[in-house]
Amino acid sequence: MQPDATAQPAQAHPDIWPRYRYPATLTDAQDARVAELLARMTVEEKIGQLVQGDLCCVTPADVRRYHLGSILVGGNSGPHGDDLAPPADWLKAADDFYAASVDKSGGGGVAIPVIWGIDAVHGHSNIVGATLFPHNIGLGAANDPALIERIGAATATEIRATGQEWTFAPTVAVPQDFRWGRAYEGYSSDPHRVAAAAGAMIRGLQGPPGGTNLLAAGKVIASAKHFLADGGTKDGVDQGNADIGEQELRDIHGLPYGAVLENGVATVMLSFSSWQRRKITGNRSLVTDVLKDRMGFGGFTVSDWNAHGQVEGCTNASCPQALLAGLDMYMAPDSWKPIYEDLLARAKAGTVPMARIDDAVRRILRVKLRLGLFEAGKPSSRPLSGRFDLLGSPDHRAIAREAVRKSLVLLKNRDVLPLKPGGRLLVAGEGADDIARQSGGWTLSWQGTGLTNANFPGATSLWGGLKQAVEAAGGRAELVPDGGWTQRPDAAIVVFGEKPYAEFQGDRATLALDAELTGPYATMRKLKAQGIPVVAVMLSGRPLYVNPALNTADAFVAAWLPGSEGEGVADVLIGDAAGRPRFDFAGTLPAAWPRTPDMADGALFPLGYGLTYASPATPWAPLPEVAVDAAADRHSWFAKGVPAASWSLVVAGPGGDRQTRVTAVPAQALGGRVIVTATDHRVQEGARRFAIAGGDAAIRLQRFEPLDLSREANGDVLLLATLKVAKAPARAEIAVAAGERIAAVPVSLPAGGAYVRYGLPLKCLQAKGADVAHLTAPFILRTSGAADISLAEVRIGTDAEQVLRCP
Repeated sequence: MQPDATAQPAQAHPDIWPRYRYPATLTDAQDARVAELLARMTVEEKIGQLVQGDLCCVTPADVRRYHLGSILVGGNSGPHGDDLAPPADWLKAADDFYAASVDKSGGGGVAIPVIWGIDAVHGHSNIVGATLFPHNIGLGAANDPALIERIGAATATEIRATGQEWTFAPTVAVPQDFRWGRAYEGYSSDPHRVAAAAGAMIRGLQGPPGGTNLLAAGKVIASAKHFLADGGTKDGVDQGNADIGEQELRDIHGLPYGAVLENGVATVMLSFSSWQRRKITGNRSLVTDVLKDRMGFGGFTVSDWNAHGQVEGCTNASCPQALLAGLDMYMAPDSWKPIYEDLLARAKAGTVPMARIDDAVRRILRVKLRLGLFEAGKPSSRPLSGRFDLLGSPDHRAIAREAVRKSLVLLKNRDVLPLKPGGRLLVAGEGADDIARQSGGWTLSWQGTGLTNANFPGATSLWGGLKQAVEAAGGRAELVPDGGWTQRPDAAIVVFGEKPYAEFQGDRATLALDAELTGPYATMRKLKAQGIPVVAVMLSGRPLYVNPALNTADAFVAAWLPGSEGEGVADVLIGDAAGRPRFDFAGTLPAAWPRTPDMADGALFPLGYGLTYASPATPWAPLPEVAVDAAADRHSWFAKGVPAASWSLVVAGPGGDRQTRVTAVPAQALGGRVIVTATDHRVQEGARRFAIAGGDAAIRLQRFEPLDLSREANGDVLLLATLKVAKAPARAEIAVAAGERIAAVPVSLPAGGAYVRYGLPLKCLQAKGADVAHLTAPFILRTSGAADISLAEVRIGTDAEQVLRCP
């Protein structure tokens, strides 16, 4: 059956979708127990089961009072606000929340244990000392389902050591545009490769399809995410719109769900994104009619972080539309209380059908019963709990090291690899001895930034693995990031690539490596000019235009984001004493490799490409090298002394009146009270200095077309301003404006001699009344009194030297 071409947009046709066999997981007696529990629960207890709050914003007392069904830990959360808390603190927190959920000493009720969800997306990656496996794009390159199943099992074991029961993994997105910042969370652009990997990961995490009493078996429940087409959004924009037909939606983005459903995935996370401009989380035709009724999904659905607030007609505090569409559990990290109160009021008023509430609660109870949660006792009493020796255990690290080996993709080899271990090896590039960089985002923190090697006990950097392999054979290895060797090497390995990022921060305008990260190109050229063979090793979450490195290096290896076991790279690159490979290259490209930054000239290497040591030598034809557009960073609004295209730098009165647009310097504004000149920051005249004689003034960045920052304000994204304050104003505010509507936050900007990157949470400005969906002036610095301030950069991001307090 073909869909009706005249049907309304975003209306799915379930009859054209496949059916799957979701395994039976409960006995008749267990189903009867679910019915008995449901019959005894009060409406307050039922609504509580539908709500999940984040560790940042919920306490055990809240769980007890509001009967919350679940908690989660976001990328920047942790016990007592410490996202680097030791494992014992995580287990203690799990016990505290569990005890609160089953404590009915205050007046009876039904004791429903809480479940804790965590982003264990490449190992138990929130926990210091855990094994970090390659991110999914690397596992897609390995294309080894049996290995992926072992990774899932090891991850489940480490999760259980700290007391959690639920991971928000695997991502079963099928990325079609690798400018998307979450592309590395997907295994491949090939839905069949994704299906094989995701099905294997489900088996590893949960055990065999249809398995029950998972906690007794040392397993956890998984979450296939994000339903549906998060990898198909236009221009690779996170939380964007997939403007595609229903057959493409089904055949590309829907295909992997067959594998995860038939393997009995317990939960499915609904996507932030839209299909044909309608938010998935509010689309009943997809969530209920296709996923649940047609595909036969028997677990429960959970939303993404406050995704319900983006549904048409909804806010973070109120969204019955999502429940009616088929959402079972609201991920309401900081909005859990208003969501609870709103749903409770609607349930009591009868405006939300009790049948839909009961169906959602029944699904959640069935999963909890399948887990064995009711009999398991407190987390610290369960099998594997407190076994902190399992975090980063030798067995698990061996699996991760094998995964690194198998994920490497060889794109070029001019008879230089494998390297003989007995000579002198130079290792260069700023990424060579940086475990955070080789691990990427979703590592100890949301974006994986602000970390050092000291945060990764037991892990091995690429440099550490190479040094060990070379010196074990009697050779010498030297680490010099800029390639300035002291003893002439026999060969050089230059490690380069992307810095860590996660959703939002990783979105790009092109597939080019940031210009600021291309310094290793010069290192490669310098070494080549000295007659030294060069091996380029690229760390990245996606294929990128890096033709200068491909042209210069004698060999080129895509290492993706290998995680904590960097010696896996040395296993393949460094041969034995006779110069023979110890391990061959096994990885193939999980997606096409771009020939140009915009992919306009097609693929340089197709999906599935990858050389081995047995591949015949082929001539290398020099690739075209084009300038990388510095404007490719969508998140930078002002840099190097000038605003971004279509933006204006303006000096005005505090309300936006008496505007003077600064197009050249020196310039005067506000009747001569403000003098604007050029000053240096990183480059000559890379900043603008504002000498303010007194009175009130405002430095504004504005644009004609309104800017929508609602998705960024939903998370922990900051409005960043790099400032040097030679003379502090008597009073300062950072503000934003939507037309004439201004929202401001008082800030302290002490005088100092250095530039400081200040950050103010966008959600703070939103809480002050900012219309973040229609900003015409997304940055305003308002001052009172004499001041001397230099402005170097304005952008949005997640990494600030000083986060300003939100009153």
